[in-house]
Amino acid sequence: MPQVVRSRIRALHGPPPAGPMPRRARSLVDSEAVAVLHRAARVLLESLPELTDRLVEALRQQEPAYRAALESEPAEIWQEVHHSLRHNVASLIQPREFREAAHRTSRWIGESRAEQGVPLDAVTHAFRMGGAMVWQDLVDDTARRHPEDTRLLVHVAADVWNFVDEHCAVVAEAYRQAERRLSWRRENQQRLMTAALLDGTARIADLPDAAAMLGLPVQARYAVLAVTSARRTPHGAGAPPLDLPVGVPVLWHSAGDVELAVLTLGATTAAAECEDGAGRQGEEPPAPARSDETTGDELASLAAELTVPAGTRVGISSVVEGLAAVGDARRLADTALKACPASGGTVLLDAHLPAALVVSSPGLGSALADRVLGPLDRIDPADRDVLIETLTAWLDSDGSAQRAGAKLYCHRNTVLNRLRRFEQLTGRCLTRPSDAVEVSLALAARRLLAD
Repeated sequence: MPQVVRSRIRALHGPPPAGPMPRRARSLVDSEAVAVLHRAARVLLESLPELTDRLVEALRQQEPAYRAALESEPAEIWQEVHHSLRHNVASLIQPREFREAAHRTSRWIGESRAEQGVPLDAVTHAFRMGGAMVWQDLVDDTARRHPEDTRLLVHVAADVWNFVDEHCAVVAEAYRQAERRLSWRRENQQRLMTAALLDGTARIADLPDAAAMLGLPVQARYAVLAVTSARRTPHGAGAPPLDLPVGVPVLWHSAGDVELAVLTLGATTAAAECEDGAGRQGEEPPAPARSDETTGDELASLAAELTVPAGTRVGISSVVEGLAAVGDARRLADTALKACPASGGTVLLDAHLPAALVVSSPGLGSALADRVLGPLDRIDPADRDVLIETLTAWLDSDGSAQRAGAKLYCHRNTVLNRLRRFEQLTGRCLTRPSDAVEVSLALAARRLLAD
């Protein structure tokens, strides 16, 4: 009875799975193939220097990216290749003991080649060349010493090439990580160097290195543009905060709430005169153009071409000569930015020097405004605002009551009456040059230093 029950159970569930014979045969073949691989690999380890020589020479002939390194440091490259081959061939024999050491070597090679600037494709190609050479030597040695076992190597070929692919992946990952570190380090050095130039703390001895790193000429004319906006997006996260005219070389730098742009405007005046003189030997050189007029027109054109978003304030410095003076240009740009209206706009420092004087010394500017315009604070605020508006329009119209009246939609006599009242309240005479200067500066101070 028990015999019948067991038979019926087998009938219901089918016969118990039996281990496939081909698998046991394949395992036996794999074991023999691994033994053949180990035997050939041990022979290969004994002739490793000769294999290293052949691989190095193959790299010299077939991989142009390695030629420069082989010419500059042949001994180091040879040792590196020998070290890598030794660990990798040993990993074929004892993977548990040598796998991590082989990975460390591959990672080190990937990092080193990234630092040297050797292309990643060249590095992985070198590893595949090494893998192909090792595999060919394993086959050749087995065919020479034990020809009957050569066919067994077919069963481990995939494992060997997977091993090569594994190390190519290790090298590539180490290379990319090193490349990211180098890129971050390079960008950080560029930021620090740019900040030092703009702060005026860069040493004269460092200027050639800074010029090479940032792609800026040491002797050139520079201006700095300062930009700030109520809705500011750092330019590192996307596009620059302002589109500059095409053809103007620019280097952006973020400094807190302000974005700074270093503008390269061409050769210095002295350098241009030297080049012109060298090109006109034997001829009388023409009278040089005034640099202040030339650069002023250049910056005025640039300012006119700017498209400034609403609420964005832009300050443009005067032109300075030489990379060492970029820090001075930055301070001038900051001053121009302070002179910019809170509602936004562009201020070219050279066109707003009186306002720049006021914001450069806010304490004195406020004192001047209180002294000149203080008496207006004792009248009705509405009357005070009308007088200040009229005075501002008159000054902007170059002292023309007719044009000021057109701006204010009133008769010229109304403008003159308001100006006389201003003179009576403040004790200033607008036809006296010194008083006119004080009034103009006081109005600028009241407008710019109101906050």
